[in-house]
Amino acid sequence: MGKDYHIRAHFQKHDPVLFSIIASEPIDLIVPQSPSTYFVSLCRTIIGQQLSTTVAEVIFLRFEALFHSKVVTPNAVLDISDEELRRIGLSGAKVRFVKDAAEKVIGGEVDVSSLTYLSDGDVMKKLITIKGVGSWTAEMFCMFALGREDVFSFGDLGLKRAIQKLYALKKEPSEYTMKRLTKAWKPYRTYAAFALWSYLDTSKIR
Repeated sequence: MGKDYHIRAHFQKHDPVLFSIIASEPIDLIVPQSPSTYFVSLCRTIIGQQLSTTVAEVIFLRFEALFHSKVVTPNAVLDISDEELRRIGLSGAKVRFVKDAAEKVIGGEVDVSSLTYLSDGDVMKKLITIKGVGSWTAEMFCMFALGREDVFSFGDLGLKRAIQKLYALKKEPSEYTMKRLTKAWKPYRTYAAFALWSYLDTSKIR
C-alpha cells in the first residue's frame, strides 16, 4: 500500500476529527524542491509574510519579473535598487530582509544548499540569523522548500482558526493546547497543516 494510505490510516487511528476532513480528499505527497531553488523559495516566503496567498503571489511574480530569464540569484537581488523593489509592492522592511538574505548567502553565513542535510531545528537556527526571518518563515521554508513532513507552525493564524472551528473550541487555541493536540499527528504534522489550511479555505472561516 502507498504512503498516502499510511498517512490517512495514521490520522484515522490517532485523530478521527482531523481524519474527518481528509477522509475523502486526495493526499498530495510532499516532494522536496531542488537545492538550486532554495534561495528563491526563501525570498518567496519572506515576501509572503503577513499577506494573503493571492497578494503574496502577485507581488512575487512582479519580483521574479525583475530578473533576467526570471533567474533569482543573491547577486542579482543586490543589484536591484531599493526603489525598484518598493515599486513592485515590497515594504521597506521586506526590501531589507531579502537583501540581508542575499548578503548572508553570498557571505557563506547561510549555505542554502546544505540546508537539506540539517535537522529541522538546525535549519530554523540557521535561517533566523537572517533579518526578518522568524519561526513562521523558517517553518514555511521547511515545509514547502525542504519538504519536511513533520513541521507545524504554532504561530500561524490560519491554523489556529481552523483548529478552533474544527474542534469547536470557544476561543482561539493556545500554543499549549495546539502542542498537546498535534502530538498525535506526528510524524505527519505537515500533512495535518495542509489539511487544516484547505479546510480553512473551503469552509470560509474568518
